Amino acid sequence: MLVEFSVSNFRSFRERQTLSMVAAPRLRRRENVFKPTLSGENFPSLLKVAVIYGPNASGKSNLLRALDTITTIARREPTARDTPLPVAPFRFDAELAMSPSEFEVHFIQQGIRYQFNLAATAERVVAEQLIAFPGGKETLLYSRRHTSEGDQYAFGDDMEAGNDLRQTWKNITPPKSLFIAQAVANSSEDLTQLKAPFVWLSKAIFTLLHGMSGMASAAQRLAQKHDIHSLSIAAFLQEVDVPISEIKVESMELPSLLASDSLLTPGHEEISTDSKRTTTLNRTLLTHKTALGEAKITFDEESDGTKNLIGFWLPWTTKDPNSYSDSCILAVDELDSSLHPKIVEALVEKHISAEIPSQLIFTTHDTHLMDTKLMRRDQFWITERNPNGATELRSIHQFKGREGEDIEKRYFEGRYRGLPFVRKMV
Repeated sequence: MLVEFSVSNFRSFRERQTLSMVAAPRLRRRENVFKPTLSGENFPSLLKVAVIYGPNASGKSNLLRALDTITTIARREPTARDTPLPVAPFRFDAELAMSPSEFEVHFIQQGIRYQFNLAATAERVVAEQLIAFPGGKETLLYSRRHTSEGDQYAFGDDMEAGNDLRQTWKNITPPKSLFIAQAVANSSEDLTQLKAPFVWLSKAIFTLLHGMSGMASAAQRLAQKHDIHSLSIAAFLQEVDVPISEIKVESMELPSLLASDSLLTPGHEEISTDSKRTTTLNRTLLTHKTALGEAKITFDEESDGTKNLIGFWLPWTTKDPNSYSDSCILAVDELDSSLHPKIVEALVEKHISAEIPSQLIFTTHDTHLMDTKLMRRDQFWITERNPNGATELRSIHQFKGREGEDIEKRYFEGRYRGLPFVRKMV
């Protein structure tokens, strides 16, 4: 579970900004929060959903990119030595140009709370640190900091493995890789202390930043392989009032010379050519049911909203707790893209009412959710640019107001700030 995330000197973020999933006390709608399972520690409840609003170019997407950066670096293969790390400093302050981007994430995994700190430039990891809180007691596991004399390490008294093995881990850690990644990859089954937090860092956050087209293609491939996935996609669509009863993916092989003409035929979404000079054309057919009967429509003919929903099915079905982590945090940029506000509301309500809690974080311009009374004040966040061009992030709960107030109305009145300044057209 995500507890809190902070970022500074990354893209539009200059000063440290923090997104907290810790629920504010004494607010109603207790179904929107859950009590994390922690060994020997009484910890506040956490939010199931956080929604981020703000003008265009105010930093909403960059916040999700920052979250994704930790996962990307944790998954990084040691062989990718020449590929820059996916960080970029705040560009409007020359003094920060050579400084690292900094991230701090607090999370819960397998009943223990952790804090992970990361500082990095495009060229190298400058610092990383992992702290555990077993029973609420702060315990350093390790820290790494790059200096003019090379990487300097410190290990806590409770850190597993002997000096020889730790030295081996240090020696095989490249500048652009995390120490924890190398330690876990080169440990025996008996050494498990770092595995749980590393699994969370590398697998718990599922971020969707560039639309749903890639996910929609993956969903169609799964539907082609197994009928159970086809049925699951259709059921998901029906729950949000899209009348699709069946999804089938048809394949047709043609000689490559003939396939060029076939590419002009609508509905051929996926194309692959093999060494035998044949081309496989796949097309997805979706059966719509109406009072007058059924009709099959190709994926290309579907609306953008339906295509996005098909893409959203895959991360939606995998966001619940699984064998990899205690939960999955699903972070989506512009969840409302091509979707009716009522569909977004239905998805959020379904997420909140799920038996097993997980966390959903998304950006949107759709203020309909503010008016549904579905969510609490502490679940709405606002981004805005200050005069320096830097992103500032605030919870609506930080502003004075009562719990039952009209949040949407007050937002458009500018009470929470975060509105675009639009000049009148002459």
